[in-house]
Amino acid sequence: MSTANLNRTPQDLRKLRVAIACAIVFLLAGALCPMTADAVRLKDIASFGGVRNNDLVGYGLVVGLSGTGDKSSGSQFTIQSMVSMLDRMGVAVEQAQLKPKNVAAVMVTARMPVSSKPGSRLDVTVSSLGNAQSLLGGILLLTPLRGVDGNVYALAQGALALGGVSVQGAAAGAQKNIATVGSIPNGASVERGVPFKFNNQDELTLQMNVADFSTTMSVVEIINETLGQDFAKADDVSTVRLRIPQEFKGNLVPLMASLENLEVSPDSKAKVVVDEKTGTVVLGRNVRLSKVAVAHGNLQIVITEGTDVSQPAPFGGGETVAAPSTEINVQEENRRLIMMEGATLQELIDGLNSIGATPRDLISILKTLKTAGALHADLEVM
Repeated sequence: MSTANLNRTPQDLRKLRVAIACAIVFLLAGALCPMTADAVRLKDIASFGGVRNNDLVGYGLVVGLSGTGDKSSGSQFTIQSMVSMLDRMGVAVEQAQLKPKNVAAVMVTARMPVSSKPGSRLDVTVSSLGNAQSLLGGILLLTPLRGVDGNVYALAQGALALGGVSVQGAAAGAQKNIATVGSIPNGASVERGVPFKFNNQDELTLQMNVADFSTTMSVVEIINETLGQDFAKADDVSTVRLRIPQEFKGNLVPLMASLENLEVSPDSKAKVVVDEKTGTVVLGRNVRLSKVAVAHGNLQIVITEGTDVSQPAPFGGGETVAAPSTEINVQEENRRLIMMEGATLQELIDGLNSIGATPRDLISILKTLKTAGALHADLEVM
C-alpha cells in the first residue's frame, strides 16, 4: 500500500467513497436508461420534496405617478395608507387634504425559493389594487413581504418596469397591453430564510405531476435499478418515497443531480380534450376507436323575414296594409356512410379527415362516438 493512502484522513476517505458512488450512479443511469423517442427526464414529470417556492405577499404604495394614480372617490384605503405612512415619518396631515392622483395602492407578490438566504434578491410583481389608470413611471415604497405564517421574509422597493401604456384624453383613449401591472427585477431583498436543512433529510418524497400507476412504478423501478437496491417505493398513485443511501447522507446534492436526469417514458390514460369555445380538439396517442360507421352532414336552415305592402288604387277608398312574409330555405348535405376503424391514432385521424370533418364538426362526431361506446378514451370538454 502506498504512503499516500496511509496518510488519508477519514474525511478524505468518505469524500472518495461519495465520489465513487456518484460515478457509479451516473454510469448506471446511462447504461440502464437509453434515450428513447418519448423518454423525458425525471425532473420534468415530478417534483422533489424540500425543493419548492414559498409565496410572499405585501401591501404597499407606488408614488411618482403623473396623475394616473387612484381617484379620490372609491379609494379611501389609499388615503388612509398615505396618512399612516406620513404619521410614522412624523408628518401630521388631515385626511381630507390628501389627493392621491399621483399615488396608487398596490399588492406586491414574490416567490422565494427554499434555498434563499438573507441578502438574496427576488423578482417582484406589483399590481394595482384601486382604480389607478396606469403605474407608468412609479416607484414602489419600502414594502414588507409576508409568508402564510405572517412573518416578514423580504423587503421590496424600487422603480417599476411596465410592458404596457395607457393614455386617456377628453373624448378618446389608447391602451397597449396592461398598464396596471408591473415588475421590479431583483426588487426584493430576503431578510429571513426558511428554517429548513435540505441535507439533513433521511428520505425524499417525489410527487408525480400526473397521477398514473404505470408511470409511478416505472420511476420506482428505474431508481432502484440505478442505485442497486430497493431504496424507492410507491406510497400511492403519485407519490414515491426514497430512502437516502448511507453514502449520500448529509450530502444530497450529488444524489439529486443524478436522479433528476434519469430518463423515464411516462404513460397516461387515453384522453380527448375538446375546447368548444375555440373549436380546439387534442387527441392523445393512446386513443383507440372500435369499428364503426359514421355519416356526418350539415343541416342548414335559413329563415328570411320580410314585409309586403298592399297599396289600394287611387281614389279607391281602401287602406294601405302591410303583410308580413316568411321565406324558409332548408339545405342538407347528403353524405354516405364511412367505415372507420381506428386501431391507431393515425388511422383515427385519417378516418375523420376522409369525411371532411372540420374542427367544429369533429367535436360533434367525437361526442357521438363516445355515446355510442366506440371511442375508447376519456372525453373532457372544457
